Amino acid sequence: MIPFERHVFVCTNRREPDNPKGCCAAKGAEDVRDLLKERVAALGLRGKIRVNAAGCLDQCARGVTLVVYPEAVWYGGVKTEDVEEIVQSHLVGGKPVERLLIVSRRRES
Repeated sequence: MIPFERHVFVCTNRREPDNPKGCCAAKGAEDVRDLLKERVAALGLRGKIRVNAAGCLDQCARGVTLVVYPEAVWYGGVKTEDVEEIVQSHLVGGKPVERLLIVSRRRES
């Protein structure tokens, strides 16, 4: 089996509605994941790009959260309106969408 060029994990974790951390599922994570999968398929990229649901990525307050490997690029606050830009710019073009990045302290230093 040939490895995927990119592997996208979308947090679809659910928490109780009164949890102060919130959760990605309540912010539309399943819609984001489904649309990503749809766009990847429509562009004929199955087998090159894989989109999966993930459990908690520990970025609840920044949800919907997703991460793209092998680059380890983290996105936060993703909405369905952002999916096409992520697909075209990053998944197809290789250029991360700067406005949605979650920048770690390690990267900032």
